[in-house]
Amino acid sequence: MIAIRVLVFAVGVGLTGWIVLSAIRTTVLPRSAQVAISRLVFTSSRRLFALRLRRSNDFAVRDRIMALYGPTSLLALPVVWLALIWLAYALMFWALDTSSFTAALGLSGSSLTTLGFVAAESFWEQLVAFTEAGWGLILVALLITFLPSIYSTFSRREAQVAMLEVRAGDPPSAVGMLLRHHRIGWLEDIDNTWLDWERWFAELEESHTTFPILVFFRSPQPQRSWVTASGTVLDAASLYASCVQTARIGPVGVCIRSGFLALRSLANSFGIEFDPDPRPDDPISISRQEFDEAWDLMQEAGMPLRTDQDQAWRDFAGWRVNYDTVLLSLAEITMAPYATWTSDRSSPSHQRPQVRRFGMRVRNGGKRRVSGKSS
Repeated sequence: MIAIRVLVFAVGVGLTGWIVLSAIRTTVLPRSAQVAISRLVFTSSRRLFALRLRRSNDFAVRDRIMALYGPTSLLALPVVWLALIWLAYALMFWALDTSSFTAALGLSGSSLTTLGFVAAESFWEQLVAFTEAGWGLILVALLITFLPSIYSTFSRREAQVAMLEVRAGDPPSAVGMLLRHHRIGWLEDIDNTWLDWERWFAELEESHTTFPILVFFRSPQPQRSWVTASGTVLDAASLYASCVQTARIGPVGVCIRSGFLALRSLANSFGIEFDPDPRPDDPISISRQEFDEAWDLMQEAGMPLRTDQDQAWRDFAGWRVNYDTVLLSLAEITMAPYATWTSDRSSPSHQRPQVRRFGMRVRNGGKRRVSGKSS
């Protein structure tokens, strides 16, 4: 009997260490880490939300449902930590000759919440109760600091996404972004925009790999999304670098590279497969016809385009291939709202409403057929 109690006590100690280490790796460790408890909580929550999504084909309803997924899962995580600590210490209290496991659960709960409605009797029980109360306070303190950090990062991300609507329209369009800059005379000074987004992508990679749940935090406005903003900026940068005669490759090139490296890091966090070294002539999800439509719009607006349209297409495809697969995959798993060349070619099951594409009214973008590979 003594051997069994020693074993149970050791299990309780081991479980406590695992929980505390998981909490530290989730909230404090400044790098991406695979945490089993966090993954279990987030995937289980996702399955529950998926059951609710099946009840409606209306994208607006589905968007409201998914808006709760990130915050709900995040708040469920500390509840799971505390519940496991409660169980782990109940095992230790039972091993210290507590009369029954039910009584051990009561003593553990009293110690964890520091309410003191059940008193520890022996010295060893009191010592264990003190440590449990300490871990409970530490976990609460981690939560208090963790949530503000999450929402501070979210706010910085969304400020840039909101500003994109001014420059790229609603829904955002890469062509629309370039045309607006051209019409207001900012096309020659667009390099600062690329550098701003380079910094945004760098912060996105750092924050969203450290706190992966941020990927599923939806924008305050349902038509906005960090995924569609990423795709719009990267496509605008790729069009600018490949089509505009006066483009300087330095600023726009580092923006594109920063963007596809950030998206690839996020893809790695979620196990999304992609080719890390694609060939420039590998197929992409944008067809030549779609590129030609964008070219015609820019040409009609009087933008200074290059003379060789075929080479411009090859250059654009060579830029886009670096982020094509990961962009569409992230749009799919986040159920991103409609945006041209991004979520308009992910799953049609999301039933996105009809929207404007390049200033023209079209039907459900999710059902549009495109050539090349997809996620």
